[in-house]
Amino acid sequence: MEAKAIAKYVRMSSSKLKPVTDLVRGKDLNEALTILKFMPGKGAELVEKVVQSAAANAENNHGMNPDNLFVAEVYANQGPTMKRWRAGAQGRAGMILKRTSHISVVLREKATAQVAVDKEV
Repeated sequence: MEAKAIAKYVRMSSSKLKPVTDLVRGKDLNEALTILKFMPGKGAELVEKVVQSAAANAENNHGMNPDNLFVAEVYANQGPTMKRWRAGAQGRAGMILKRTSHISVVLREKATAQVAVDKEV
């Protein structure tokens, strides 16, 4: 079973979010949240919010145990780009690109045999 959460049209470039998502991919839920909490930058806050939303979806909608969850998939894809103009010298105009992203998180439960081994250690 898996639980998903998606944040669309986040006002940050996906190239700034991808290093953050790479750090938490494959980690346990608690470990991923700890990494994101102590990481500087706006990107970590945005990804943390989506991971917490996926965890809440898993617990409330699917009845999963939060202790057995891990981040199976997390990615930041490029969203639409807003184009704005800035006045330049001698009547010219320069384009400003305001980029957006879509952040997706998928949490899955660990296999039951693996959970039993982890609790023994």
